[in-house]
Amino acid sequence: MSRKIAGFLVALAAFMIVEWINLGFNLQDGHPTAFYVVHGVLVAVNVALGLVLGFVGLRGLGGLRGLLGLLGFRGLRGGVKRPQGPPV
Repeated sequence: MSRKIAGFLVALAAFMIVEWINLGFNLQDGHPTAFYVVHGVLVAVNVALGLVLGFVGLRGLGGLRGLLGLLGFRGLRGGVKRPQGPPV
C-alpha cells in the first residue's frame, strides 16, 4: 500500500469517527424509539469501520512514526528512521 493511500485511510477514518459521533450527539428529541435505535446502530457501525480503516492506514504508514513523518514532524532526532534492507 502506498503512503498516499495509507494517509487517505487515516484521514477518512478521523473524519468518519468525528462526523458520526457528532451526528449521534446532535439527534433531536421527539422521535420514535425506532429512529434512535436505527441511528444508534448506524453510529456504532460507522465508528467501528472508522477505527478499522484507521488501524489499516496506520499499519500502512508504519505506525505512529510514519503518521508523524507524513505530517512533516521531524522530532528531536531529525526525522523518521526507515529500516534498511539487506545489502544487495
